[in-house]
Amino acid sequence: MSDPANPQAAPGTLAELLVHVGRSARGDDGAPARLTDAQWTALRFFARAIRASRTPSAFASFQATTRGTASQTIKTLEARGLLERRRSESDGRSVRFEVTQAGRAMLEADPLRHLMAAIAHLPEADRAALARILPDLSAQIAGARGAAQVGTCGNCDHYEGRGGGGYCACVAQSLAPFEIGQLCTRFSPRAAAE
Repeated sequence: MSDPANPQAAPGTLAELLVHVGRSARGDDGAPARLTDAQWTALRFFARAIRASRTPSAFASFQATTRGTASQTIKTLEARGLLERRRSESDGRSVRFEVTQAGRAMLEADPLRHLMAAIAHLPEADRAALARILPDLSAQIAGARGAAQVGTCGNCDHYEGRGGGGYCACVAQSLAPFEIGQLCTRFSPRAAAE
């Protein structure tokens, strides 16, 4: 399926470049490592996830790991004062996690900040193309592996826009406007209009 006239667009070449970008973005910039890759991923996830997805099992699903491994990562961040455990308002047995002030301060030194800056410098049309393409790639990979998909409310079948906010039918919760762009592990891609 490669185009001989454009070898840079070969799927293998593009896959390797994506992996390289990911590794480069996570690499250290000469500073001592403050967190492991898994810990950075968890801290980012809890900072960007919708309320209903700020649970150990949702993070395990997002990270494509076991719940035990995810729990160990979360415990470390909690012990370091970067995450705070909160009991669910609707179910006293379940917990969700919030990023603390110290956690938000740590995110200021996030190794992904260089990638975020590079993306911010892309022309608007290129950022829009990435916003359209990357969720589809993620969904196809998750589907091929039988894993849960991750996405945002605005593109989800469970989402219903209401005024400035919205409603998630999956968790039966109203959503504030800022939550609509946050990550959700209960994501179900909206069917394309025919």
